[in-house]
Amino acid sequence: MFMPFTPAQDMVLNAGVSINDIPKAFFGSWRVTAKLEDTNSYGTFKPGSVDMWNLSRVGDKITLSNPFSGANAEISVKTVEGNLVVFSKKAPYDNKILYDTVTIRLLDNTFTGINDLRLESYSLVDNHLMKAEHAKYIIKGEKISGESVLGK
Repeated sequence: MFMPFTPAQDMVLNAGVSINDIPKAFFGSWRVTAKLEDTNSYGTFKPGSVDMWNLSRVGDKITLSNPFSGANAEISVKTVEGNLVVFSKKAPYDNKILYDTVTIRLLDNTFTGINDLRLESYSLVDNHLMKAEHAKYIIKGEKISGESVLGK
């Protein structure tokens, strides 16, 4: 759900990025395709996928949810330069941590970009890092609903 911005909500999210710096068209529902570009673990990462992302904001929290997988995570916006947006999230589970960094450029009602993943596996005995796997995906998004990038 998109909430209108007010001056009181002009909060800094990360290293000088204000909630008002994020293009309004970033928020909404997106059909996202991903194609594996590079990895050190072909057995771990899928060669491609089609997902749905819902990007929403309440106060100073931005959430990415995926109704296909049931995933729901708060994201941290790292950089906003015009229509270029970089955001990340961290998802710990069991003895693993998944670091996910997404760089997208909004164009019309689409985006293109890169999704960098790093999966770290830790020992259950002494918590040392046992394995680090990474993957780089080329991603494309098509706006399903929400405000147009063009403001039309």
